Amino acid sequence: MTTLPSSNATMEISDAEFDAFAEIAKQSAGLSIPKSKKTLVQSRVARRLRSLKMASPREYLALVTQDNVEKRELVSVLTTNVSSFLREAHHFEFLRKTVLPHLQTRLDQGHPVRIWSAGCSSGQEPYSIAIELAKAMPNCFDQDVLILASDIDPAILNQGQKGQYSAEELAPLDAEDTSTFFDPAPGSDDQFLIHDSIKNLVRFRELNLHGPWPMKNGFDAIFCRNVVIYFDDEHQRGLWPRFRNQLTDPGWLFLGHSERIHDAEHIGFKPAGITVYQRS
Repeated sequence: MTTLPSSNATMEISDAEFDAFAEIAKQSAGLSIPKSKKTLVQSRVARRLRSLKMASPREYLALVTQDNVEKRELVSVLTTNVSSFLREAHHFEFLRKTVLPHLQTRLDQGHPVRIWSAGCSSGQEPYSIAIELAKAMPNCFDQDVLILASDIDPAILNQGQKGQYSAEELAPLDAEDTSTFFDPAPGSDDQFLIHDSIKNLVRFRELNLHGPWPMKNGFDAIFCRNVVIYFDDEHQRGLWPRFRNQLTDPGWLFLGHSERIHDAEHIGFKPAGITVYQRS
C-alpha cells in the first residue's frame, strides 16, 4: 500500500502551499497528511518540479489546481508503495484454512470466485493470493476465477502487470513455490518473471477507493491491508459499509496489522481472526 517516503532533499514550500497540496491529496484520494510530513512533501514536490522543469511550488500548485491529470500525478508523487510476498503471514494461513475450502465449494457448485486486492501496489499481494489459489485449487485455471488488483497509482500498476521481481523480493516464498511459479528473466541472474498461468488469474485496474466502484459482482474476499491507515476517520468510516456491500455472504475483509473497524457489528461485520472481519 501507500505511505509517505523519507528523503534528505530540501526545498522550501510555504505553510499555505503545504496546506493546499495536503488538501488536494485529501479531496482526491482521502490521504491524511499531517504537518509533520512537510519536509517529505517538499522533497517529492521538488522532484516533480525538476521533472516538469518548473520554477516554483506556486507554479506547480496552479497547474495541479487546473489539470486533473497532474492532480492524479501529485497523489502518486505523495505516496510510496510498500508490499511483499506473503506479507502478514497469518492472513495467508487464514486464507488457506478457512477461505479456500469455502471457495472450492463455490466452484464445485458452479459459482464464480472473486477476490479483490485493494491497494495492490506492485503486485506481490494479488500474486501471493493467486499462488495460494493455484496450490489449493489446481482446477482454478479452467474455472471462473478472478483476482482484481487495484491501486490509485498507474505507474505501480504497470510494475505489477509486468510481474517481474528480484530474488530478494521472492525471499518470503519457499523454494518450491519460486521454482514452480517463476522463471528467470531473460538476460538477468537476479530477476524472475511470474508464470502466465498465475498472471492470467489477476486483472490490474486503476481505482480510487473514494471514487465510484464500477464492479458489479460481489467478492468472496477483499484484501485492503495497510491502506486505510493513511485516510482520516471520515474517509475510513465511509469505506466500511461499501466494502461490506461488495462482499458475498459469508465474505471476508482483511485489514492491515494496525487497522480496525470500530463498531464493526453495527456496520455488519463480525471479527473472524487477526484483523480479519466477516460479513454478518
